[in-house]
Amino acid sequence: MEVKEHLRAVISTLPDSPGVYQYFDDTDTILYVGKAKNLKKRVSSYFKVHDNAKLNMLVRRIAKINYIVVRTEWDALLLENTLIKKHQPRYNVMLKDDKTYPWIIIKNEPFPRIFSTRKVIRDGSEYFGPYASVRVMQTMLEFAKQLYPLRTCNLQLTDANIAKKKFKRCLEYHLGNCKAPCEGLETKEDYDKAIDQIRLVIKGNINGAIRFLKSEMQQNSDKWEFEKAQVIKEQLDLLEKYQSKSAVVSPTIDNVDVFALLEDDKRAYVNFLKVVNGAIIQSHTIELSKKLEETKEELLLMGIVELRQRLSSDSPEILIPFAIDAEIPGAEILVPQKGDKKRLIEMSETNLKYYAREKQMLESLRSPKKKSDILLEQMKKDLRMTVLPHTIECFDNSNIQGTNPVAAMTVFKEGKPSKRDYRHFNIRTVVGPDDFASMEEVIYRRYKRLVDESVPLPQLIVIDGGKGQLSSAINSLTKLGLNEKISIIGIAKRLEEIYFPGDPIPLYLDKRSQTLRVIQQIRDEAHRFGITHHRKRRSNSSIQSALSGIEGIGEKTTEKLLQKFGSVERIKQATEEDIAKITGAEKAKRLLEHLNKTVSS
Repeated sequence: MEVKEHLRAVISTLPDSPGVYQYFDDTDTILYVGKAKNLKKRVSSYFKVHDNAKLNMLVRRIAKINYIVVRTEWDALLLENTLIKKHQPRYNVMLKDDKTYPWIIIKNEPFPRIFSTRKVIRDGSEYFGPYASVRVMQTMLEFAKQLYPLRTCNLQLTDANIAKKKFKRCLEYHLGNCKAPCEGLETKEDYDKAIDQIRLVIKGNINGAIRFLKSEMQQNSDKWEFEKAQVIKEQLDLLEKYQSKSAVVSPTIDNVDVFALLEDDKRAYVNFLKVVNGAIIQSHTIELSKKLEETKEELLLMGIVELRQRLSSDSPEILIPFAIDAEIPGAEILVPQKGDKKRLIEMSETNLKYYAREKQMLESLRSPKKKSDILLEQMKKDLRMTVLPHTIECFDNSNIQGTNPVAAMTVFKEGKPSKRDYRHFNIRTVVGPDDFASMEEVIYRRYKRLVDESVPLPQLIVIDGGKGQLSSAINSLTKLGLNEKISIIGIAKRLEEIYFPGDPIPLYLDKRSQTLRVIQQIRDEAHRFGITHHRKRRSNSSIQSALSGIEGIGEKTTEKLLQKFGSVERIKQATEEDIAKITGAEKAKRLLEHLNKTVSS
């Protein structure tokens, strides 16, 4: 991809440091915010041709690049998160959060009140939450009131006002819901002790509150203050009853954050579980709207940063379902393989499945019949199917001049490309350019694997080719016992005829037919995807053969040279200094001598 001259100058001066970069268009509108371990490498990687059309569009629109250097990758993550939320760039993953969730607040005031709020104000007050379930939050508040009677009035209970006897006890005192600190009937020290215990309970540290109360009860008993000891015993009973209802997973797991990810083509969900003293005390799920086919690692890391910031979590241990290339200061990241910690990941993933299912059901109730549903019903009718083709898989062979035979599989879900499911196949058992045998091998390998792994099968298979290729594919399905379970068709390029199993007469769909357009699109995608892979293999093969036999130039070095220069011709044209950056000075000299000798001979 051609790089604008002024951008090339900016890229060449970028540092090899962690940081955040921002792309702007020619109207100075921010297009994208990204983070990087190495700014120079990351930004440079954008300016080439990509398979992703949206990414190519983004790069073409870039008119200005700004960057901010930070000390660590974690600093870059935090800054990226802040800038995305502030500017909401068009090409960034967007956090979809259309609710203002409630919090429990311990107000920053003398004799603090505890109540719920949906506004977080930076006035020194403590906030706990947010709570996705209002019912759970109300239960927590009611329990706190049962445990310790606290004031609910908004009087200014300063020492001076209390000393001047400005206030009179109210009905709440007579109902036993408050101890009237407004008249000095409860000391600030006793009130703050109650607040400390409620704070422990809200944070999930019920064992700490129980230990404190047992100590207080024992001290009162030793002093023969049995009435006070009885009050504490009733509080203890309440705490232990509340604890028995908590979702206890393992008493050995303490202060752990658990994260899981679920994604589809358009969005991703990240679930968070907070575990304290072996019990799950908090669960929250956020939704991310995907823009540029972000990887699952990027999405999970984005969710971790957002949730730990939002929920003010500083747990020293983080459990995740798969490894990510990141470090979080003050926390150890683990991918559990078995035991209670593994079950916590599975519990988080189950939460995600229910959350996504509920969201889809609500969306289906709110919206009329989707265009995709109408399209699938038309395809079902046109292609003589018994079920809707929710998943379609298409196969195409590539073997230009009989070399490096490969096959490509593209996948459409709900009538649209699902690029994350695309696959390449290197032909293993067929020698020479034999399309029929190659198709038979690939179809057998693909669906043998799905059967062995109990993965759901597609509803429709599209073969790029006429009766011969279709027959080869059917042979493989028959061997696997799937010929009656999956619909399969072939599409011949010349006249776009549709062939069905056992029917020598093809179907000709109207050129304006939506069904034909989808079949053509998935076929063309398979052809493009296969040709790209084939060219890459031929390029690798040619460069490896040209560089074979050179002492010290192995497969890894060859791959690095290919990534840097792209072809043998460009390596010949490169300077010895440029090659030496990859191979070292001695090997660079030897490599150029070999290539020049090959040319002269």
